Amino acid sequence: MKASQQDTADKAAELLAKVAESRSRAAFSELFSHFAPKLQAYGTRQFGNEQTAMDLVQETMTNVWHKAHLFKPDRGSPSTWIFTIARNIRFDLLRKNKKRKDDISADELWPILAEKNDSLDDGYALDNDVLMQEIAHYYGQLPNAQRVVVEKIYIEGKSQQEVSDSLGIPLGTVKSRTRLALKKLKELIVEHD
Repeated sequence: MKASQQDTADKAAELLAKVAESRSRAAFSELFSHFAPKLQAYGTRQFGNEQTAMDLVQETMTNVWHKAHLFKPDRGSPSTWIFTIARNIRFDLLRKNKKRKDDISADELWPILAEKNDSLDDGYALDNDVLMQEIAHYYGQLPNAQRVVVEKIYIEGKSQQEVSDSLGIPLGTVKSRTRLALKKLKELIVEHD
């Protein structure tokens, strides 16, 4: 190992020790700044999806925060330990995504909403009001809890986290309600098509 690599590994081990011993936010911040871009690049290569790569970074570094006391410098370098955590989380994310392969997104349900047609050559312009009137009938058939979440995300343009905060419900509940609402809407639209 080169001297600079050894210095980096020693510094990371020292930072992990500070996190483990005193829950040092400054040490964790320094670890995060060093490893997050590397984990992001790894995740992007593995998943080909930036959002999933960001999830990998967050989950990995959260585990580093909680498990710093388990790092043993005599067993390997900090980067090997952190990337082992990342690899395990990668497998978990792949399993989770495989189970959700039948889930749909709003872009699949309303592809026209996702379409960005800036070309004026074809004279086509999307009229959101007309589209919303067309799906209003189906939208009205959703359970109230799902309808509120869908309205806040797709009409008000809020993020799932913002919806979670404004409604005072867990983020996972927002995601579940969104997934269920989109699935129900797709069934209703396909059924009446």
